[in-house]
Amino acid sequence: MNRVYVCSCFGITDRQVKDHAAAGACTPRQIASATKAGTDCGSCVRTIQGILGRGACPRRELMETGAGTGVPAADTALAAPPALAEAA
Repeated sequence: MNRVYVCSCFGITDRQVKDHAAAGACTPRQIASATKAGTDCGSCVRTIQGILGRGACPRRELMETGAGTGVPAADTALAAPPALAEAA
């Protein structure tokens, strides 16, 4: 078995990152939540981004289309999160 370590701080392999991506993780932050990869020295974050690529991701597609936010896609970056919108 040939292991390619992506995160040497926590011993996370490219196979583990790919498995989490297949299970729905779309961003390095989501990979970090699942594996801790990228949370220590941070040198693996770009590698994780490369593994994740810009492929189809249900969550990313929802964000890009603005689905479920009531805000057109071009304005999603400017929209306040629901908790902040309620406080305003």
